[in-house]
Amino acid sequence: MLDGKSILITGGTGSFGRQYVKTILSRYRPRRVAVFSRDELKQYEMQQDYPAPEMRWLIGDVRDTVRLQQAMHGVDVVIHAAALKQVPAAEYNPMECIKTNVHGAENVIMAALQNEVEQVIALSTDKAANPINLYGATKLASDKLFVAANNMAGGHRTRFAVVRYGNVVGSRGSVVPLFRRLIADGADHLPITHAQMTRFWITLQQGVDFVLKCFGRMQGGEIFVPKLPSIRITDLAEAMAPGLPTRIVGIRPGEKLHEIMCPADDSHLTLEFDDHFVIRPTIRFFHSDMDYAVNGLGETGTAVAQGFEYNSGSNARFLSVPEIREINAAAGA
Repeated sequence: MLDGKSILITGGTGSFGRQYVKTILSRYRPRRVAVFSRDELKQYEMQQDYPAPEMRWLIGDVRDTVRLQQAMHGVDVVIHAAALKQVPAAEYNPMECIKTNVHGAENVIMAALQNEVEQVIALSTDKAANPINLYGATKLASDKLFVAANNMAGGHRTRFAVVRYGNVVGSRGSVVPLFRRLIADGADHLPITHAQMTRFWITLQQGVDFVLKCFGRMQGGEIFVPKLPSIRITDLAEAMAPGLPTRIVGIRPGEKLHEIMCPADDSHLTLEFDDHFVIRPTIRFFHSDMDYAVNGLGETGTAVAQGFEYNSGSNARFLSVPEIREINAAAGA
C-alpha cells in the first residue's frame, strides 16, 4: 500500500509520529518518509533511532504556508498529526491553539492541493465531538475543514479523511506517565479528577494500525472512529498501584467526565462496520456521489439507530483491572 510512496507526517516527532515511522519502515518500502516538525532536538534524537536512507528531516511549522508547500513537493501521502493538544494549555493560550489547529489545518489542505498529494488523513480527537473546551472546538473546526476540502479538490486527485480516537495509552502528557512518575517518587496517593470518570483506551500501535488501514478504506470525506474498550480512571489507578489510596482533585479546566466519539446529533450520518464507525459528511460533494456504506476495502456498514451515541461511559465493553494492567504492560506503559 505504501511501497514506493513518498510520505510526510506533520508533528512527526510526537508519540504517534515515532510509532508510525517505526511501523512503516518495518512493513513497507516507502520511497521517502519526511518528518515535518518544529523541534530540532526531537528530530535529532529521532534520527538516532531511525537512520534509514529514505528518512528526511524537515524543520517547519504548520503555521507557515510557504514552508508546507515546499515540504509537500513530490509527496503522495500526508498524515497530519501536528496540533496543540493539552486542554488546559489551550484554555490559557487560545490564540496560539487556533493558529496551529485551525489555520495550520487550512495550510496543510492548501499545500496538499497545490502539490497534488494523493491522500491526506488528519488525526482528530474525541474532544472534537460535542466540544466543551477550546482544544476540542479547534479540532472540530479542523475536522470540518478536512471533510469540506474534498469539495475544494475539484480536478485535483487529492482526497481527505479524518481519523478520530481517544486516549492513547502512555502518550506524552497523558495520565499514565503522571501516575507512573508519582508511584516511582513514592507518592502516598494518586490524584483522581472524578470518581466516575471514564475513557476509551487504545494503544499507540493500535492507533497507527487503524490509520494505516483507513488509507485503504477511505474514499474522501469520512471521519473514521475505531471501536474501543473503555476504562474507569479508578480502575486504572488500581491497576497501576494496587491498594494505593486515591484523592479526588476535581475536573481540570475544559475536561469532560466521559469521552464521546460519535455524538447523538450525528447519528443520522453514522455507519457501523465490524470494528469501526464512519461519520459521513454533512454536505454533498459536487464532484461525486459516494456510497460510504461500502468502503475502499469492500467492507460494508449499516446505519446506526437514531440517537445512537458512542460514549465511553455507556460503552458496551469495559476493561477489568487485570486487562488494563496487561494492555499497559504490552504498550510499555
